[in-house]
Amino acid sequence: MVKICVVGSGRWGKNHIRTLSEMGHLSGIIDTNKKTLSQFKSLYPNVSTFSSISELGADQYDAYVIATPAKTHFELAKALLLKKKHLLVEKPITLQSSKAKELTELANNQQVILMTGHLLLFHPAIRKIKSFIESGKIGKLQYMYSNRLNLGTVRTHLNSLWSFAPHDVSIFDYLAQNLPTNVISQGGSFLQPKIQDTTMTMLHYPNNIVGHIFVSWLHPFKEHRLVIIGSKGMLSYEDSSDHKQLLFYEKGIDFINGEPVKRDGATQIIDYPKEPPLKNELNHFIECIKGNEKNTLINGEKGYDVLKILERADACLNHSSVSISAAQSDHFKSKLKNKSTFIHTSATVDPTAQIGQHTKVWNFSNIQKNATIGNDCILGQNVNIGPNVTIGNNCKIQNNVSIYEGVQLDDYVFCGPSMVFTNINIPRSKYPQAESKFYIKTHVKEGASIGANATIVCGVTLGKHCLIGAGAVITKDVPDYAIVVGNPGNIVGWISEAGTKLDFSKSNKAFCEKCNKWYQITKNIVSELPINSQVAH
Repeated sequence: MVKICVVGSGRWGKNHIRTLSEMGHLSGIIDTNKKTLSQFKSLYPNVSTFSSISELGADQYDAYVIATPAKTHFELAKALLLKKKHLLVEKPITLQSSKAKELTELANNQQVILMTGHLLLFHPAIRKIKSFIESGKIGKLQYMYSNRLNLGTVRTHLNSLWSFAPHDVSIFDYLAQNLPTNVISQGGSFLQPKIQDTTMTMLHYPNNIVGHIFVSWLHPFKEHRLVIIGSKGMLSYEDSSDHKQLLFYEKGIDFINGEPVKRDGATQIIDYPKEPPLKNELNHFIECIKGNEKNTLINGEKGYDVLKILERADACLNHSSVSISAAQSDHFKSKLKNKSTFIHTSATVDPTAQIGQHTKVWNFSNIQKNATIGNDCILGQNVNIGPNVTIGNNCKIQNNVSIYEGVQLDDYVFCGPSMVFTNINIPRSKYPQAESKFYIKTHVKEGASIGANATIVCGVTLGKHCLIGAGAVITKDVPDYAIVVGNPGNIVGWISEAGTKLDFSKSNKAFCEKCNKWYQITKNIVSELPINSQVAH
């Protein structure tokens, strides 16, 4: 039998105590409240109780569950890991990702199990949802949303994001099988200064998967609802309802002859095992200690990943960046004075950024410090402009594009949806290169167009008015007016400033009627002929 001691017997710790007792693994309870310990001693007379982990005999157990307030997790976990004890630490594993990383490395060095209490990954309904996604039953995963709302359980040291959202972040990562590339969060503080009572967090994952998490402890009724949208069907699960039904909707939108058509099929109740998630989680913990299961689902690394996401969201809540709709930055407002610039209410713009006249910044976009954006630009949904980036006039940047530091766009550049820039040749998480001195320059010249999902490897120059095909991978400089497709990209033709394909098959000169200009090719280099030397047409 694996002997387990529970540290903390409060609102959630008592559930661990009861469940471990039912499983026959409860051996000890540690709590600073002596009255509470006395009550548990009467309930579990064969279980030893202690008021501290340093008390004599408190370190005799194989494993520990830490269910104390989050601010105490790191010190308790570190002390027990140093004694080579297996640990299950309730979420969040710590309040800082750096501390979570330290605990993870310590557990690896000590060769012990470290888990984070992401309970809902053991909920049979969540696992059934996961199986539906993996089987293709709902088609391609597109969108996820979670509402975790209630009145009460107000905390004085953590906001609602840190209190409620860790569960949902872990679920989204689990279902998307990835980490988000962009995180945006907004909220409001009404009961206590600087502690958000309600937050809305948007997460953008690779493969165009989007999720949002709405949490609040200032809400008239309880709602725990998860909705999953796929290309072929939809799922919903409401844990707060009486019946706790998992529903599959054969619904969606199909395009037929170019027109959107509603698909309104049947709704089906999906059966799933009615097993208690906490028991499943604790059983997994025990089996990993025994060596019968692998510690991959909720290990320390997963806890660290969730913390990094929460930190990104929290930084968005509390960062000096402002929501323009709130108009709280007089400094930034003064820059926009007498300009027809449009900033969507969900976009964030650092006060040091410069945005030109008539430029539009759409929903959930993020403009970072010292970025400069010219006049008459359009930035679509979820566009990220990195620090110190310069973008010229009349540029159009479509949805889900990140322009990192080191990239420069001249005037009239077009960036298609989800195309990718890079600024590091060989990224290594273990050897970070997050400084300007490491970033390799990429220059996109005037009038260049980059197709959807193309990848531009850093260190190249894209010539004037060139056209990069959708999905192409560019690893070397592209000449002016070149058409490049494929992986790696190859030149397959030439194009005019106006976007007309140039035909040099019969002559080394070609004319574009759209822009009324002549072009010449010499040694595989295309150039526009000067006006005084252009051929009569």
